[in-house]
Amino acid sequence: MKVKILNSKLKESGELDLDQAVFGLPFRNDILARVIDWQLAKRRSGTHKTKMISEVSGTTKKMYKQKGTGSARHGSKRRVQFRGGSVVFGPVVRSHEYDLPKKVRKLGLRIALSAKFQSGDLLIVDKFDLKAPKTKDILAFSQDVGSSKVLVIDGNSCNENALRACGSLYDFDILPQIGANVYDIMRKDKLVLTVDAVKALEERLK
Repeated sequence: MKVKILNSKLKESGELDLDQAVFGLPFRNDILARVIDWQLAKRRSGTHKTKMISEVSGTTKKMYKQKGTGSARHGSKRRVQFRGGSVVFGPVVRSHEYDLPKKVRKLGLRIALSAKFQSGDLLIVDKFDLKAPKTKDILAFSQDVGSSKVLVIDGNSCNENALRACGSLYDFDILPQIGANVYDIMRKDKLVLTVDAVKALEERLK
């Protein structure tokens, strides 16, 4: 599949042949959903916690005698039905991470790249370098692309000036090719790949 290579001014500067096995797959929502759910589960902190009865502070003395009061029989004020008491089956500190086969993860990334290519939201640039860390240059690039929600994937390393320039922008992200992932690709309107990123991704995902 032939695609145009753009320069820093988004003018055509050549052509690149994309691998059909990486950028030409049909859209599969089920695979994308599995990979995104797996990613978000790994990101959860899992620090939510409620107190069990052994962790609630309070006396162990019986509240009142067992019989003759006309009230229910209680043995502790730390029980769940009392204010400030424990919680039954509450959340505990744990990891939400689970395993997903590597083949499914690679397939999800290939489908995400294919979806951006087929929708016309994929741009290939020869390189993404800034001479100075100026945010206005990033904003101008976003305006030329046609969206403020942009993900740029570079080669093995990213330009330091570009990283500093987009540091204060919420919707503009720059990642090295090793950090390419389904969630970040699908939540952006435009995907920009450098030629080095294309070659590295095709080698990784074949």
